[in-house]
Amino acid sequence: MKKITVTIPCWSEEKSVRQMYDRLTAVFKESLPQYDYEIIYVDDYSPDNTREEIRKVCAMDHHVKAIFNARNFGFTRNVFASLLYGDGDATFMLFGDLQDPPEILPQMVEEWEKGHKVVVGQKTKSAESKMLFAMRSLYYWLIGTLSNSKQIEHFNGFGLYDHSFIDVMKQIDDPAPYLKGLVAEFGMDIKIVQYEQALSLRGKSGCKFKTNYDVAMLGITSYTKILMRLATFVGAGLGVISALLALFVLISKLCNWNAYPYGTASILIGVFFIGAVQLFFLGILGEYILSINTRTMKRPLVVVGEKINFDEDKQKEEIHD
Repeated sequence: MKKITVTIPCWSEEKSVRQMYDRLTAVFKESLPQYDYEIIYVDDYSPDNTREEIRKVCAMDHHVKAIFNARNFGFTRNVFASLLYGDGDATFMLFGDLQDPPEILPQMVEEWEKGHKVVVGQKTKSAESKMLFAMRSLYYWLIGTLSNSKQIEHFNGFGLYDHSFIDVMKQIDDPAPYLKGLVAEFGMDIKIVQYEQALSLRGKSGCKFKTNYDVAMLGITSYTKILMRLATFVGAGLGVISALLALFVLISKLCNWNAYPYGTASILIGVFFIGAVQLFFLGILGEYILSINTRTMKRPLVVVGEKINFDEDKQKEEIHD
């Protein structure tokens, strides 16, 4: 019997833990009874009662397991680590706020059984604010235009991954992995399943501006080179323009020595313009350096503080031995 691992990255999901369990188990009982399964909640040090709710579900069902991080390690690191915990023939990952529907799993399993190693969900519409969805669309267009490899638009990691792909991900030695880019780069025979995203049960997404900015810059610095090269081209272009302008001013002054005064306004505008360009690209350079610095530290993705129901697997292995 094939086994499907369900991994659920969580942060402040006390309202959805039980509902997630009920909907997932209903899917397996009604639509996928021929598969064994395990459900792993991975909590990134939630400040609410998420862990207490997870403990209750773990006590009810041995199929449910839990991993509690020792502290909060951030969205990207926890999501990537969550993907690596299962030992099933395939791993289904969805987020704890139930924005992405568990009921789409049978469709993904069907595509997986056809031979697709990676089956990902792509949002066609979202119940989140239209402005935020539009900003995401703009970001995907930007990184798709700048990236060396084709990216998957409106994809957040929600999907079904064959164990062979998970084995590839386990070889990634990166303390700041960009999962969306890694799936697009290393995904084997990717199949896209479209769906409409619901509103988070928290009422709003747990990803604040800082988190979204971090994820966006991680993607840009990981999968684009053109911004740094653009800095070189812009600098060279401004240098040429400045040289031509200086030559023009010199000739004009020589031809009209007394009748050709130049005020400070044009000088100030030029100085501020060049200064703004320099600061912009200095910031971009800083983002690249920060990304390099993070990766060279070789820190672990997360530190696990507690595991629940994983001892049963060891006992089964000992019995089989």
